[in-house]
Amino acid sequence: MNTINRTCSGTWRGWARTLAALCLLGLAACAEEGVKPEAALDTPEHHYSTGLRLFDKADYDGAMKEFTRAVALDADYAPGHAGMGLVYGQKRAFSQAYESLDKARGLQKPPMVVAQVMKIRVLTMERGDDWLKDAESEYKHGAKIDPQNAALHYYMGRAYRMGFEFDKAAEHFKAVLDLNRDLVGDADREWKLVQKIQRAAPGTKIGKEIALIDQISRADVAALFIEELGLDRFYEKRGKTFDSSFKAPGQTFQADKVVAMEPATDIATHPLKADIDTVVKLGVRGLEPSPDHKFEPSKPITKAEYATMLEDIMIRITNDDKLATQYFGQKSPFPDVRPDLYYFNAAMIMTSRGILEADKVTGEFGASQPVSGADALLAIRMFKESLKI
Repeated sequence: MNTINRTCSGTWRGWARTLAALCLLGLAACAEEGVKPEAALDTPEHHYSTGLRLFDKADYDGAMKEFTRAVALDADYAPGHAGMGLVYGQKRAFSQAYESLDKARGLQKPPMVVAQVMKIRVLTMERGDDWLKDAESEYKHGAKIDPQNAALHYYMGRAYRMGFEFDKAAEHFKAVLDLNRDLVGDADREWKLVQKIQRAAPGTKIGKEIALIDQISRADVAALFIEELGLDRFYEKRGKTFDSSFKAPGQTFQADKVVAMEPATDIATHPLKADIDTVVKLGVRGLEPSPDHKFEPSKPITKAEYATMLEDIMIRITNDDKLATQYFGQKSPFPDVRPDLYYFNAAMIMTSRGILEADKVTGEFGASQPVSGADALLAIRMFKESLKI
């Protein structure tokens, strides 16, 4: 009986191993053949297109799901692998990103250049050592295959913009416009932005970095006033010095030692601390710390605030106090600005001198609008030209 049991047991184990082997072979066969589509639009192309749309909406997990489905339906579908690489790059998983992109490159057939386009995008995300040269290499390879590819020109233009090569960026955005196929609206916006930066001509690295920001902060403005406008040097030339050190409240009390609180206590580790400290000492209107010694370096500024700051600087550089009331009592030309608002005079001075612009269609000043880095830089350029400094 024991012998029979051992024989049966061994037989069952043998069958189990055989069954397991067959299952593995079946799974491997399924993996090679890919999953079967479940609907008319359950295609690699549709999932890739949907993935790109979700990526543009910042739904990166949704995009990855779509790209993965595209590859599941067709393991040799190059755009699916390239899309996965793009999402990996967005998630800062760059080794996985480049692995997926290399696979896409090996699978794509001319005139497809999706791997090169996505590689340029991921390199621009990472911006590691020699990233711009690597992006240029990808562009050159792609251009040999499909020189009329709008996406190739567009994303190389963005790479040049992020690498502060604004002239080259403009050339590529203009190429997209000339092709007049895909990405025309995006290229037009980028081209206009680059043209604005070119006009502003930032002279410092930090100025170029701020030029790319959509909405600048109080810290950014402080840096622009010191690095690009050279405000501290202008004040020194005119004999203006400012002492922000602590003063005892009077002679009735004499402490053995007085410890002064810093004018701004929330900038100790901020990378632009030196510029902020200088602006605080200069006492620029609108950039003062709050009564509780907070500068709020990350707080975005509005166009009204920026106009007020520039007005204060203009008055102090020119020593013309009449500027502060130049437009008092006048009718507002702006449909969105009443003449009794605190920034009305500043808005009038800045627009009348071409330093800031009102909307060319509506005539609105846009007081509550955020200020981009490019607009802030261009205003500084026009400010200097207005005062011939």
